[in-house]
Amino acid sequence: MKLTIHGGVGEKGRTCIAVEDEGTRLLLDVGIDTSAPRGPRYYPAITPAELAEIDAIIVTHAHEDHVAALGWCLAAGFSGRILMTTETAAEADATLAAYATPAERKLAQAAPVEIIAPGQDFAIGPFAIRTGRSGHVVGGVWCHLTAGGRSLGYCGDVLPESTVLAMDPLPPCDLLLVDASYGSDTVPAAARSAAITDWIARHPQGAVLPTPISGRSIELLGLIDGPVAIHPSMREALARQIAAEDWLKPDMAAKLSGRLAGALLWEEGQPLPQAVLICDDGMGLSGPSRAALVQAGRDGHPVLLTGHIPKGSPADALHAAGKGEWLRFPTHPTLPENAVIAAASGAGRVLAHSCDAATLRSLAGDIPNLVTDLGPGESVEV
Repeated sequence: MKLTIHGGVGEKGRTCIAVEDEGTRLLLDVGIDTSAPRGPRYYPAITPAELAEIDAIIVTHAHEDHVAALGWCLAAGFSGRILMTTETAAEADATLAAYATPAERKLAQAAPVEIIAPGQDFAIGPFAIRTGRSGHVVGGVWCHLTAGGRSLGYCGDVLPESTVLAMDPLPPCDLLLVDASYGSDTVPAAARSAAITDWIARHPQGAVLPTPISGRSIELLGLIDGPVAIHPSMREALARQIAAEDWLKPDMAAKLSGRLAGALLWEEGQPLPQAVLICDDGMGLSGPSRAALVQAGRDGHPVLLTGHIPKGSPADALHAAGKGEWLRFPTHPTLPENAVIAAASGAGRVLAHSCDAATLRSLAGDIPNLVTDLGPGESVEV
């Protein structure tokens, strides 16, 4: 089994991993890099000739750095199978609407999707494939592939300590790709959540919290006790996530349903509410957060950024101007959590995705067997 990196290892964004065995070729995720201008660096580093030889794409979840290049792949020569969960399929079009060209989005809309479910094994060519719940978003999965007596574990994005979403344990593997989005961060999720709760309490006039609609939005609904507001366009997607109880921890659906039912509604052109306004997306590049961040910056209204801030984004501009504060909300594993995941896998080699090369090298002392010298265009035998 051979693994080839087309994005996401040694860099942040455009996660895309190819796996090949006995002539069958798969792609695990097809993301874009929101920090790059639209062009070669925005999309995965894969050629049309290589895409034409791909038999299937497995999408782990519907965030832009994992699915937004799907239509681009179809336009560039991919004609194979597309597999994802029901929930990811339902969310993918909104991501493509925000980050793909209209032509790319149209191609993705027309392409047939095969539905997979966590815990149900399936095969593609020589690959025996298992998926499990990731704890990162409703519908999000990790992937475990076995072929030729060797096995690969791909975390995608995971969150072992989510208070809302469930994560299944990964099986042992020979080579593991961990989610290193948080790099060397060692602060426990409980401490991060407490800091955000305290910040909200100190801003009773309300605040804008731009956040991806999948995953972090329902996590915040579960965390915030005071008044919450959302944009009307978000209600259906949030309700759909909450209704998917099999992805949630016990008793969370009832709590989240109550919070959503009591949420205030805010639309563009209205005064910002005296409440925590959760608005999609997390960077101000699309969705209702684009207008909300402009209005907050103009009015001096508090803004709390809780995730990745791409360079050049509206969120980045506010933060640089001192008009937006940043506190990380835990939606990815910390370094100690990744060390536990790696140790439990028994993997002889570990790769890390979603962090730059310098950060990757800094993790080697805490994650045994971590490979730090690979990047886009390079391959490794599993």
